[in-house]
Amino acid sequence: MRDNAVADGASTIEAVLPFTSAQFFQVFADYNEAIWPVQIVAYGLGLLTLAALVRGGSDRFVAGTIAAMWAWTGIAYHVFFFGSINAAAYGFGVLFVAQSAAFLWTGVLQGRLHFGWSDDARCWIGAASIGYAALVYPAVGMALGHAYRELPQFGVTPCPLVIFTFGCFLLLRTPAPWWMLAIPIVWSLIGGTAAFLLAVPQDWVLPASGVGTAALLAWKPPLLRW
Repeated sequence: MRDNAVADGASTIEAVLPFTSAQFFQVFADYNEAIWPVQIVAYGLGLLTLAALVRGGSDRFVAGTIAAMWAWTGIAYHVFFFGSINAAAYGFGVLFVAQSAAFLWTGVLQGRLHFGWSDDARCWIGAASIGYAALVYPAVGMALGHAYRELPQFGVTPCPLVIFTFGCFLLLRTPAPWWMLAIPIVWSLIGGTAAFLLAVPQDWVLPASGVGTAALLAWKPPLLRW
């Protein structure tokens, strides 16, 4: 009976997605092996970014780090690895590079993104999102029986990166252009849908994270501008 249920589940995934769950996780395993030790660099940049977010005054560094993570994930993960099992990954790669360019243009070149800590709900939720992306996310995956090497990794794969980005947005102190949220929210819906099909519970928070971040940024005082 269990084997039949597993087979039925696999058939459902194949009917909706152009790859199997096994292929999906094998891509992560191959990718993580190929890029090692970039994951350690990503965690180091994440820690520096968190310190800069809390301390304030390093806005261009924060924006530049987020931009680098989006560009790396778009090219290294989507184009060179995920594209081997899903042709849509090339389009995803373009979107991720575009989001990187948005952070570079708005945050680094124009200096229009300003981050900092204040003792309010938005900041605490933002900090929780960053902690979830870096620590809780891989812990959930390993608790469910996945080897660490086949898990999406912080800063170099899409879903943890989008959750991390939402957390950074919530630590904004001045309004940011609303269109900068568009691609992360679109990915939160894509990744969240795939998470249910592929049984990746750590990604189930993605749709709520996207909607919740937009709502919090639009709340008084609003941190989105047209």
